[in-house]
Amino acid sequence: MAGSACMVFDPELTQYNFGPTHPLNPVRVDLTVRLADALGVLGPGGLPIVPAPMADEDLVATVHTPDYIAAVRKCDSPYDRDLSHGLGTEDNPTFADMHRASAHVVGASVEAARLVHSGEALHAANISGGLHHAMPDRASGFCVYNDVAVAIQWLLDQGVSRIGYVDVDVHHGDGVQTVFYDDPRVLTISLHESPMTLFPGTGLPTESGGPGAQGSAVNVALPPGTTDSGWLRAFHAVVPPLLRAFAPEILVTQHGCDSHSEDPLAHLQLSVDGQRASYLALHELAHEVCDGRWVVTGGGGYALVDVVPRAWTHLLATVSDRPLDPQTLIPEVWQAHVRELIGRPGPTTMTDGQPTDYADWSGGYDPGSSLDRAVHATRTEVFPYHGLDPMP
Repeated sequence: MAGSACMVFDPELTQYNFGPTHPLNPVRVDLTVRLADALGVLGPGGLPIVPAPMADEDLVATVHTPDYIAAVRKCDSPYDRDLSHGLGTEDNPTFADMHRASAHVVGASVEAARLVHSGEALHAANISGGLHHAMPDRASGFCVYNDVAVAIQWLLDQGVSRIGYVDVDVHHGDGVQTVFYDDPRVLTISLHESPMTLFPGTGLPTESGGPGAQGSAVNVALPPGTTDSGWLRAFHAVVPPLLRAFAPEILVTQHGCDSHSEDPLAHLQLSVDGQRASYLALHELAHEVCDGRWVVTGGGGYALVDVVPRAWTHLLATVSDRPLDPQTLIPEVWQAHVRELIGRPGPTTMTDGQPTDYADWSGGYDPGSSLDRAVHATRTEVFPYHGLDPMP
C-alpha cells in the first residue's frame, strides 16, 4: 500500500449512535459509504477499505482523564447520567456500549494516523471521526472521546515534531485546541461561524496559544451568512501562508460539512461545490508542505441525506487523488435506497451548481466588510508569530 490512499472503516462504527431523534445520526456515514461505493470511489480501482481497530483504554487515556473514562464506561444505557462529565445531556445522551463505540472511532483515526506515519499510505481517511469537541474530562457537542486529539497525540508520541491541524467544521474545534493550546508542536487552525452566534461560544482570534506556544492556535470567526466566495477568500488568506511557514511533517484535517446552507444547526451558506473546493485546496497543501502526508476525518453535518453523503464522497474522491466531476450524476441504486429509506427523492447530481471563484486577499482588504474584518483580525493576531506580514 506504500504511497497509496485508503479509508479506515468498519460498519460497526455506525454504532456510535445517540438515537433516532439525535442530529448526529450514523445514517449519514452509511449513506456516504453507499454513495462512494456506487460511484466507484471505494473498492476496486478506488480507495481500499482498511479495518478499523478498537482503541484500548491506555490509548484513550493519552488525552482523556481516568475519571472521565471510568464515567463513560459506567454510563452504559440510555438511562444513565453523569452531568459532571457532560454525559446524559440533550446533546450527549448515553447509550449502550458507549465506551466501546467511542473507542472504536478513536481506534479508526489512530489507525489512519499510523498508516500515514509508517508510510503504508500517503493519505488515510476516517469519515466517522472528527469528534473535535470532546474535552479531556467531559463530553461536549455530540463528542464523547476526541479521536482527532488522540490521533495527533499518538503522532507526537511517535516523535513527529510538527503537526498541522485544519478544522473546517462550522463549529469551533475547541476540544482539539484545548488539548494542544500550550504545545508549540501543533498548529491548530479552525475556520468556523462566529462564537457570538453559534456553539460552543469560543474561537475568537485572540485565542492564539498559551505561554511558549503563542501563535499555535489560529481562529477565523466568520460572520453568519458567509457564502462560498467569502469562505474561500478567508481560507486562502489564512491557511496556506501559515502552513507554509509552520512546515508540518503531517497534515491532519477535520471536514465537518455543517457549513452548508441547508444544514439545520448553523448559519453559513456554503454549497457542496465550495466544500469540494476546500478539499482540493487541502489536498494540494498536503503535497506542498508535507510531501502528501495527510490524515483526514469527518466531523459535523446534519443535512443527513442531501449534503453529507455528497460532500464526503467528494472528500473521499479527493483523498483517492481522483476528484469527481461536480456534474456527476448520482447512481439510481443510491437514489432508490434513499427513496426507500426516507420516502422522498434525494439529490440527483454531485453539485449544487455554484461557482467557487473568490477574490484573493492580495488585492487588499475592505474594512467595511464584516468578513474582511474577521480575516484581518486573525492575520493581525497570529501572523507576526510566524514571521508573516498581516497586511496584504
